Amino acid sequence: MTAEDAARSVGDGTRAVRAGLPEPVKHEPALPGPVFAAHFHLPGEATGPYRYAREENPTWTRLERAISELEAPAAPEGTVETLTFASGMAAVSATLFSQLRAGDSVVLPSDGYQVLPLIQEQLTAYGITVRTAPTAGEAQLEVLDGARLLWIETPSNPGLDVCDLRRTIDAAHARGAVVAVDNTLATPLGQRPLELGADFSVGSGTKQLTGHGDLLLGYVSCRPEAAVAVRRWRKLIGAIPGPMEAWLAHRSLATLQVRADRQNANALALAEALRTRPEVTGLRYPGLPEDPGHATAARQMRRFGCVVSFTLPSRGRAERFLESLTLVDDATSFGGVRSTAERRRRWGGDAVPEGFIRLSAGIEDPQDLIHDVLRALERSG
Repeated sequence: MTAEDAARSVGDGTRAVRAGLPEPVKHEPALPGPVFAAHFHLPGEATGPYRYAREENPTWTRLERAISELEAPAAPEGTVETLTFASGMAAVSATLFSQLRAGDSVVLPSDGYQVLPLIQEQLTAYGITVRTAPTAGEAQLEVLDGARLLWIETPSNPGLDVCDLRRTIDAAHARGAVVAVDNTLATPLGQRPLELGADFSVGSGTKQLTGHGDLLLGYVSCRPEAAVAVRRWRKLIGAIPGPMEAWLAHRSLATLQVRADRQNANALALAEALRTRPEVTGLRYPGLPEDPGHATAARQMRRFGCVVSFTLPSRGRAERFLESLTLVDDATSFGGVRSTAERRRRWGGDAVPEGFIRLSAGIEDPQDLIHDVLRALERSG
């Protein structure tokens, strides 16, 4: 068995610990420190991997290799390429704007991340026709004819709806569309869009991938030929990650499986505790057997994620609930080691009820977390 074969056959935790690390060098660290450089020595011809730091950096290279190994562990070496960015939105923008031209059509989820309407406005301003449809079922396929690109977000944020990725991707390809999947909520340990046929897997490393709430990062994984246009866009707009952020992200990958497993277990425990509460409606978590998306999620996801969503009777009740929490931070991100929750309508960008709560389970002891949430529900009544 070759070293490459061995790397593909190991478990998620082992792969996450070793992903992207260089070959061991005596007296050198396993993960070399961040390379801080705006330029590199470049005598003679402008050849070699590192020329100017807006284009490449050795610290990015190691992280990008690591993410590729997690997104597509079964892929032969060199057949999947990852590009990192300064934020998740930089990665989203690079994918969309590098692939679309005036006169093209694109299908976006109508229930996706709240910044997508701003993306829609900009695409429209560039002469690109935007159609939208909800994530669940086959609604996106119903408006896909003639589209150049289909953007999928499954599970959707914040509503946690799910679509059948393989079926949707195959149908989109049959109609001549390329497919990009926002894999932020699932992470590569929860879902592998490239293995299900997607052309692009896009993620915000700010969330569960790095998991500590201390950096902004984004990435795009795709075939090398598709990466050419994305790389060019990154070079043009300069939305590059800092070397320190890239190094911190790579360091954090080693604990991804441990964090994800604990967070997923906590999310399921919270969902089970919430489903009997009379003040809670619209409870969603793909890991619950009764969730509308569970059957589909179970076919394509290996972990169901750390986010639970539900609705309380009113804005006031939701705000009192959040104020009563002691272990859960009122914050807008998700996927961190510390649990967070927020009333999503405060931003105005999501079509959800005033009392809609998005809760991200951290790695606290489950009994403490459940006690805190149930106590907050009692105090908010």
